[in-house]
Order: sequence, then structure tokens, then C-alpha cells
Amino acid sequence: MSEREVLRAAADVVAAFGAHDTASYFGGFAPEATFIFHNHDSVLSSRSDYETLWASWESEGFHVRGCQSTEQAVTMASETVAIFTHTVRTQLADGDDTVTSGERETIVFVLRDGRWLGVHEHLSLDPTISA
Repeated sequence: MSEREVLRAAADVVAAFGAHDTASYFGGFAPEATFIFHNHDSVLSSRSDYETLWASWESEGFHVRGCQSTEQAVTMASETVAIFTHTVRTQLADGDDTVTSGERETIVFVLRDGRWLGVHEHLSLDPTISA
């Protein structure tokens, strides 16, 4: 049952990201969540740090146009900690251009008050996917 719940929480985060629904997307992460991205030079140590970075990207024309997730897997580390991994292909607006990227992502989820929330996200380029 927990694995399905984690997959559902992850699907919600991915769908919100793909729809550029920032409130729902960030709502899938705990306030203390940390983020490591291959395209950013430092670790983001909170959800609010990431929200600030996201807003700066938006001011430069960033907008998510779509996101496809494949190869989803969940590893239950305990009854309250799960590790979700998948491959993502994302279409982003970068000003007037659309950029497609292929990446691998890990999100660590914790069960808090009956809800699975991301507490860490790590995104890296997938060398097996061409843009």
C-alpha cells in the first residue's frame, strides 16, 4: 500500500511540474526540503530557496510546457521513508524557444501526518537520452 501511495505522491508532483502549477508542485515538498540540480551551482537548502530561484527563472522567460516520467521505481527505506527514482523528459520554454532535456531524478519522501512529502530532490542529466 505505501509504495502505491508514494507513486501517487510522485505522480502528483510530476503532473504539477509538467503543468507549471507552482502551488501544487511546491506543495508536494516539505518546507525543509533540499534540492540539488545539475544546472545550478549550489545546493538549495529549503523549499523557499527553490521557490526564489524558480521565480528568478520565470522572470527570464522560464515556463514548463510538459514533463513525461518513465522508469518509476520506489524503494521503501522504512514505513515512513521512501526513495522514488525515475527518468524524465521535460519541455521548457526558455524565452521564445522550447528546450527539451532528459534527466534522471531521485526524490526522497517522508510520511508526515498521513501525507508523503518530498524532503530531498536530486536531478542529473541522463546521458542515454538525447534532447
